[in-house]
Amino acid sequence: MTGAEDVNLAELELDALTELVNIGVGRAALNLHHLVGEQVLLSVPSVAILSRADASALVDQQKSSLLIAVRQAFEGEFSGCALLIFPETNSLELVRAVTGGHLSLEDIVELEHEALAEIGNIILNGYVATLANLLQRSLTMSLPEIVRGSGDDIFDLATERAIGVVLFIRIDFSIKGREISGYVAMVMDVLSMASLKMLVAEFIRRST
Repeated sequence: MTGAEDVNLAELELDALTELVNIGVGRAALNLHHLVGEQVLLSVPSVAILSRADASALVDQQKSSLLIAVRQAFEGEFSGCALLIFPETNSLELVRAVTGGHLSLEDIVELEHEALAEIGNIILNGYVATLANLLQRSLTMSLPEIVRGSGDDIFDLATERAIGVVLFIRIDFSIKGREISGYVAMVMDVLSMASLKMLVAEFIRRST
């Protein structure tokens, strides 16, 4: 088993996973609200399971010369890495919103790395931790790191680790009137994705 086609979710499982994702993203929005002191709206227009190559192609469709991602590894009953991905222009808007909007562009660029790491840590921890709690499992997460480059760079397609699947989530932000789009992705090997599928099935049984 080497690709997304090897992990098929039934419609009920995908619906349940979408519900779990929405709850997790809602928790992340609340955490981000505490940081910025303003209402944060986060919506999840779509959830899909893709190959790494398809996920890379999708983020590259944004026609940005550079993508920026916050990456954190997670380990537990299912393991992999979580990514918060933005085109560079959107990441600067997010930093501007979080820092109050009164800084110069030079100051924003200088603060970008630190601010994005904190924002990513808040969003990814809130999302992944909530997902794990709802599935009644625990996960540990590494410290955030910043990755820049194309979709291939973000998803490590140049390495032998490129085998695997991606739980791919498009998200729309609204912070202080700024509309910002990005992606959350959980990159896992097929065995971890199969474990997640079993946990989702258990969640469905508990909920019915």
